[in-house]
Amino acid sequence: MIAYIVRRLLLLPVVIAGVSVLIFSLMMLMSPFSRLALYVRDPDALKQGPEELAEMVEALGLNDPAWVQYTRWMNEVLHGNFGWSESARQPVLQAITRLLPASAELTLYAAFPVVFIGIWLGKKAAVYQDMAIDHVTRVTAIVGWSFPTFVFGILMLLLFYGMHKWFPPGRLSLWASRIVYSETFTSYTGMHTVDAVLNGDLRVLGDALRHLVLPVITLAYVSWALILRLMRSSMLETLRQDYIITARSKGLSERVVVNRHAQRNALLPVTTVAGLMVANLLNGVVVTETIFNFRGLGAFAATAAVQLDMPGILGFSLFNGVLLVVTNLVVDILYASFDPRVRLE
Repeated sequence: MIAYIVRRLLLLPVVIAGVSVLIFSLMMLMSPFSRLALYVRDPDALKQGPEELAEMVEALGLNDPAWVQYTRWMNEVLHGNFGWSESARQPVLQAITRLLPASAELTLYAAFPVVFIGIWLGKKAAVYQDMAIDHVTRVTAIVGWSFPTFVFGILMLLLFYGMHKWFPPGRLSLWASRIVYSETFTSYTGMHTVDAVLNGDLRVLGDALRHLVLPVITLAYVSWALILRLMRSSMLETLRQDYIITARSKGLSERVVVNRHAQRNALLPVTTVAGLMVANLLNGVVVTETIFNFRGLGAFAATAAVQLDMPGILGFSLFNGVLLVVTNLVVDILYASFDPRVRLE
């Protein structure tokens, strides 16, 4: 197992380098003047005339060969300089650091129903095949998988806020924002629910949870539907295997057969999909955060795209690329822990 992990860790820098090359290739489609924002730390320097900007292009070597520019860009990235984000009015890395807790909070709350509830309902639907719970979960999953995220989010917003005022958009109400951003409230993580608990403020906790309900449901519903269907299919196939029939013939209870023998093997294909899907939830926040005015990385990426803020877009893309590569490594390690055949290979 250790040798397997070491091999995967050795491949990690190679894959990340490949991701950086792809992103850099997209960046090279921009003009040298557009790429200035990736290297100039003072945004006022970009407001000069054409002759001064042309001198800056030459001084920074933005007309050099691609491999020279790639080396220079990677050196900037490794030193934490992703450029100046005009849409966020601050350096890209600072914007990502500031907004990441909001998206991470939303993703973490959405991951629980996606993974655990989806797996649990998929297992139940397989065990009770063609019964009421199977039909209900299948119809719900098909509807969820067919719904575009933006349509489902708008419907949730219309129904639960536009009509009933139960779950408002945004991250916090005005009164809660005043408390959170006051000197008496300590921000430990940037996640409002966690910070509210650490500060012992139950009112802020309740308000933060109230604002999370609709974005979490919207973000989780489509992914949850896929996990449910995949777990159901995998569980049905596993329950038909010979070793399951043997376990039942030995007199083992149905609960032991399902939970101890069938579920672990049925989880093998689900593990890979679920792990990558949780990471992809962070990509899904672009639409969800825009709909619910939830100021996080997704809203930042959407604003950067609308305003053609290339440093912001490239920084967000690079962050997501590295996140997916690392998540894929973690998923492979978990898969190997479930299936010894992977380690042998």
